[in-house]
Amino acid sequence: MSANRELTTDSIRDLIAAAIEARRKSYSPYSHYQVGAALLAGDGQIITGCNIENAAYGPSNCAERTAFFKAVSEGIRAFAAIAIVGSPEGEELTQFAYPCGVCRQVMAEFCEPENFRIIVAKSEEDYRVMTLAELLPESFGPDNLREGQSEGFSSCTAKR
Repeated sequence: MSANRELTTDSIRDLIAAAIEARRKSYSPYSHYQVGAALLAGDGQIITGCNIENAAYGPSNCAERTAFFKAVSEGIRAFAAIAIVGSPEGEELTQFAYPCGVCRQVMAEFCEPENFRIIVAKSEEDYRVMTLAELLPESFGPDNLREGQSEGFSSCTAKR
């Protein structure tokens, strides 16, 4: 569940700074694309994550999911926002790094799409803020599996 927490310019900058620091811990020897994320919990905690690659590729994990999985494994289930930064190794932040589809789906599992904010940044001054609903319209999430609800049910999880 998302937490309705007011985002100020200062709190956005703090999240971006934490994401930039997390990016420095990236383990990306294959793509050489370093990503950092900073997840704002409903209680104000900031949980960071970086991308972690694997030679087999499939076991790799994005920075956003690393942050979510760390938080959930510690019992945190309410989130307000996430800041994401990424660019090729050795470069300053030169581009906006949007979350991949898998990360967007993980966000939909734990957040209210209309309220959860995603911040992509090149710096603490150059950033964009949008909601998960804007990045993942018509998403499939926990509400689709509630008893008695079938409209919009994903065919990939439907019982056969």
